[in-house]
Amino acid sequence: MKLLKSSLLGSAAAFAAVGAAHAADLPVKKAVPIEYVRVCSTYGAGFFYIPSTDTCLRLSGRARFEGGYQASYSRQNGTGNGDTSGYQGRMRINLDARTQTGYGTLRAFVRLDAGARTGYAGIGQSGTQQRIGQAYPGLGIDSYGRDQQFANVDKAFIQFAGLTAGRASSFFDFYAHDFELGGGTLGSDSASTNLLAYTVTAGNGLSATLSVEDPVFRRTPIFSPTVNPAGVTVNTNVANFALSNSPVPVFIGYTNGFPSRYGFVDAIQRERLPDFVGALRLDQAWGSAQVSAASHELNVGNGAGTGSGSNISLPHTNSVLGWAVQGGLKVNTPFVAPGDALYLQGAYGEGAQLYTGYSSYTGSYTQSTATIQGQKFAQYFADATINPFTGQLQTSQSVTVTAAYLHYWSPEWRSAFFGSYGEQNFAQGARRAQGAIFSLVNPNGANAFGANAVGVLGSRFYQLSQALRDTYQFVAGGSVIWSPVKDLDIGVEAFYTQIGLKSGRAIDTDKSPTAYSNVAGINNGTFVPRTATQDSASMVRVRVQRDF
Repeated sequence: MKLLKSSLLGSAAAFAAVGAAHAADLPVKKAVPIEYVRVCSTYGAGFFYIPSTDTCLRLSGRARFEGGYQASYSRQNGTGNGDTSGYQGRMRINLDARTQTGYGTLRAFVRLDAGARTGYAGIGQSGTQQRIGQAYPGLGIDSYGRDQQFANVDKAFIQFAGLTAGRASSFFDFYAHDFELGGGTLGSDSASTNLLAYTVTAGNGLSATLSVEDPVFRRTPIFSPTVNPAGVTVNTNVANFALSNSPVPVFIGYTNGFPSRYGFVDAIQRERLPDFVGALRLDQAWGSAQVSAASHELNVGNGAGTGSGSNISLPHTNSVLGWAVQGGLKVNTPFVAPGDALYLQGAYGEGAQLYTGYSSYTGSYTQSTATIQGQKFAQYFADATINPFTGQLQTSQSVTVTAAYLHYWSPEWRSAFFGSYGEQNFAQGARRAQGAIFSLVNPNGANAFGANAVGVLGSRFYQLSQALRDTYQFVAGGSVIWSPVKDLDIGVEAFYTQIGLKSGRAIDTDKSPTAYSNVAGINNGTFVPRTATQDSASMVRVRVQRDF
């Protein structure tokens, strides 16, 4: 036994020696060095080098909850009516990549916003976002008009040697609801548009920018008395937010000096001339100031002889260049409290309503809207009307002024106070001209156009109809926000909005919902509708937000 044990140990030692000798002849494989992520301090906190590159990257984002309440004045049959509350959960992801070059910093910035929202109160389902393809409705019986998913490539731009190219905020904008949760005040706020811009800096915080921008996100439709006349829908549950055909009647034939025939002009705008934006800006320790201007082309399609105007050549409608100007001032007021600041801004536009931001609260990308459930009458935002006598465009005017103040009660508590006023005015004689063509198209006074009808010129219905009425809007509100720790905001905001007619009265569509189907009764006095001069609403919004 002892002999066997000695033999086995000797054999193991021999094998070990032979193995070691062979191992000495094999190539040694070195371990791959670990490339640790390095901090990049060149561009501030949060940046790190992408491994194996000289590009610095910062990853950041946001999570948000919002809930809100706004009174509903109607439970009439219809999608979305009767809600008083709304809720949403939102997310944001930011990627900021920067590389130092011989021409300066090369930057690419990407931001993705997404969320799910339900209900009402300016928080849930948004027709404005749905009209430009950034939101998608639920199709259930109880969810359509109340349930919506939201996705938006909010930013995707490149900056290099003064050039900005991609999807970014419009260079026309200044205040852009910086101190607000809901963005209820009037003013331009195009956070996502496609553009190509060049900025020159002159030192001391002075810069000048020329930007070529996508006109689609600044269009308010040319007025058409018939919206979606074909009743086109995607399916039985989804309304078609586009105008499938937007005919505007114009006079084309006269007998003894009086109009006798008419045809239609297609009012859908085409993608033709971009918007040109120029901005002069000053940024210094005391605050900022900016003056900006923009041009905005209005165009329509060709005419089509229909009805009594068949086979008659229609007048060619020339394109018109709308425009807008804006001035803004931001004053830092640390002498009141550290972090305090005051914004003042005013804008005026001809045929450029979305540059003045008159429709910020009520809703954009539609010629008329009634955001308040049970609203007494709709506001009209058409950038222009087509004169039925000449077939040419007549631009509308809009003006807005806004003020906002942010005050820190302490490092953890702050409040914002804001207010604005605006007006929308249509071209002189535009409504009378539409009444004249309405008289020809509807010789018996029948309402073929529904709520978009102007009515027979001089009739009682014409005096009370809501279409193309000059309006004003007033907004006032405030907020309280608590930030117990860095990058966490818990806040509540409330604001009041009043919408009114600058003159006359309009049919109260909430109190008299059948008025627009009883035009003859209104004109002969057998039906007397309820009327109104203004409408108003108050909204309360709660937000919990964490940035990282």
